[in-house]
Amino acid sequence: MPAPIRLRELIRTIRTARTQAEEREMIQKECAAIRSSFREEDNTYRCRNVAKLLYMHMLGYPAHFGQLECLKLIASQKFTDKRIGYLGAMLLLDERQDVHLLMTNCIKNDLNHSTQYVQGLALCTLGCMGSSEMCRDLAGEVEKLLKTSNSYLRKKAALCAVHVIRKVPELMEMFLPATKNLLNEKNHGVLHTSVVLLTEMCERSPDMLAHFRKNEKLVPQLVRILKNLIMSGYSPEHDVSGISDPFLQVRILRLLRILGRNDDDSSEAMNDILAQVATNTETSKNVGNAILYETVLTIMDIKSESGLRVLAINILGRFLLNNDKNIRYVALTSLLKTVQTDHNAVQRHRSTIVDCLKDLDVSIKRRAMELSFALVNGNNVRGMMKELLYFLDSCEPEFKADCASGIFLAAEKYAPSKRWHIDTIMRVLTTAGSYVRDDAVPNLIQLITNSVEMHAYTVQRLYKAILGDYSQQPLVQVASWCIGEYGDLLVSGQCEEEEPIQVTEDEVLDILESVLISNMSASVTRGYALTAIMKLSTRFTCTVNRIKKVVSIYGSSIDVELQQRAVEYNALFKKYDHMRPALLERMPVMEKATTNGPTEIVQTNGETEPAVLETKPPPSGLQPASQANDLLDLLGGSDITPVIPTAPTSKPASAGGELLDLLGDLNLTGSPVSAPAPQIAQPSFLLDGLSSQPLFNDIAAGIPSITAYNKNGLKIDFTFERSNTNPSVTVITIQASNSTELDMTDFVFQAAVPKTFQLQLLSPSSSVIPAFNSGTITQVIKVLNPQKQQLRMRIKLTYNHKGSAMQDLAEVNNFPPQSWQ
Repeated sequence: MPAPIRLRELIRTIRTARTQAEEREMIQKECAAIRSSFREEDNTYRCRNVAKLLYMHMLGYPAHFGQLECLKLIASQKFTDKRIGYLGAMLLLDERQDVHLLMTNCIKNDLNHSTQYVQGLALCTLGCMGSSEMCRDLAGEVEKLLKTSNSYLRKKAALCAVHVIRKVPELMEMFLPATKNLLNEKNHGVLHTSVVLLTEMCERSPDMLAHFRKNEKLVPQLVRILKNLIMSGYSPEHDVSGISDPFLQVRILRLLRILGRNDDDSSEAMNDILAQVATNTETSKNVGNAILYETVLTIMDIKSESGLRVLAINILGRFLLNNDKNIRYVALTSLLKTVQTDHNAVQRHRSTIVDCLKDLDVSIKRRAMELSFALVNGNNVRGMMKELLYFLDSCEPEFKADCASGIFLAAEKYAPSKRWHIDTIMRVLTTAGSYVRDDAVPNLIQLITNSVEMHAYTVQRLYKAILGDYSQQPLVQVASWCIGEYGDLLVSGQCEEEEPIQVTEDEVLDILESVLISNMSASVTRGYALTAIMKLSTRFTCTVNRIKKVVSIYGSSIDVELQQRAVEYNALFKKYDHMRPALLERMPVMEKATTNGPTEIVQTNGETEPAVLETKPPPSGLQPASQANDLLDLLGGSDITPVIPTAPTSKPASAGGELLDLLGDLNLTGSPVSAPAPQIAQPSFLLDGLSSQPLFNDIAAGIPSITAYNKNGLKIDFTFERSNTNPSVTVITIQASNSTELDMTDFVFQAAVPKTFQLQLLSPSSSVIPAFNSGTITQVIKVLNPQKQQLRMRIKLTYNHKGSAMQDLAEVNNFPPQSWQ
């Protein structure tokens, strides 16, 4: 049989292939020749054939039929055969295949071989693909080589020991005596692998960590080695861009970080050397920046002095000025982790962080935005909001929603005045109204309602903001609501904060009618506008007939929502005109709603359906007969049951409409702004039979909170409240936090309860759980438990994390008895 071609010739031939099919043909032809050679037990060219087979394996072609040939090469006495055999074993074999166990005896013999290079091959193979059985059988030989004086073998034995410990952690103590003298070695290769071995042992065993801290005095040894590296002169063997062995320095810094974590004595011993590394390392090259970054992480993780922490944050501040985008991103991420503990030190770099908002790289821009919001406080809120509003105006669409939400939260928390708060939120709605969260509209309406002295100023600003521009729907909705409530202030020109404008009643109605007919107006926005026009019938005096005409036109609208409102409002004008002033009077000051958004989903046993939590009807005898009959006739029935205001309202099947619309409901999807019916002062019979106590008991000190879920960095806590009006209703507030280093996005919480319960899920505050526990998502659950049974719940969590879709189910059975008894 002719001699097979050499590996070099095969590579040259394959590279001449012009198509994939031509390459496959060449490979198949060569594989057939190799199989024939293997069948003939050709020992002369076995090494060459296996080498060619490994090259084909690297190209992605099957080469499993060469596994046994690798074992034959390992058993050979020739070094060249052993080298290819061990390489083939590392590439073609793993612990899932029983064939690898046949190598155990060969590896054991080679570990005791007289040639160090053969021993090195065996150590590399065992450290690469040794199974737990092989590691148990050969750990003794590895431990002997770890004590040898040969530095070439010691460094390979140390890495092999790391693999053994990962596979069989209980063998860790076997290597403990051998580690005592490893750090006294002069060879940098041995030092590097020794630090890797010690790091593995400390990470896997708290007992080992305590042993190395107290008995072995490991920290002083590492400090000595690190100091020698910093102070040593130029060494061409270890120099990288003017820095002595940066790889060893980084490994030592990581091990110091583990040893100093939560340990005062160890942290004290390494403070000085960390300060030296931070001040003496050259930053002009990337190598120095890598060492400085590891130094910063170590300083922040141990119990370091305050001055050292400030030095670390200043290093990160210098990173922000670096031209390399990766270094800037790393600095922003690190500052975001430390801003909670070292807020004042990070504040010094606020201007640099704000400048990063203008960066072209979207990753840097997002991190800078998150860090900017973390830096906002009562002292700098005006300046930071100015920068963030400018960013909101110019940023890409994918940033606008998160930026708008952050501005809303910061403004609510740190607003220096109500006028500034209102101006800021209106600026956001004007700039990025289409991107704001659904709860922005009711929250702003609540803010405006509670700022009594700002009503005239606000309605004038909103009127001017929507003149001729209806593209920002949330802004138009707020403006319509305010014009409906405070249109009389707009027309009278009572604004003191700025120069009043002269507006007539007809001009105000022109704007609202334009909103109604605009193609850009959503159905919800038209509902706001129609209700505003109706309210103006009690605020304006000269245009009531025009308002009646507009309302009657929409009684035949193809939009069922508008049609229903118009029919009800027409009924008010005709049959119940004596009730109209009371039903449309100005809204009272609102309390902060417990809901987290206008959209409410009711889920019963996993199925989504509308539901209403009801209380017992009040005695009808408490109401004056004639006025009560008028009201009941309008509702289309005599069975009125007050409902919890945050629940969606069920619609009676009568042409008369529903009570909540007549009481100023602006958003039939359940906006927290709507349905203040029980609070209207006139006529007085509307209050009869309704309790004056709050609907929910907000003093929950007697009900302990629980942790319902804690896995993969996601933690969900339950806190409880009981309803005052209906003891069978339990209100559960969930708080979801994220301790990982990346945000969890598209978060959805679902829950199901047994059939004897009724469950209502309100909207979450957000769909993104920020990383590093820097924020939470809240969501409200209401549970009706009329039979007072023990509460049980099954929850389903779905979210995206690190580019993967995550999903998990869990049972919650540890509800405190006070929450359901």
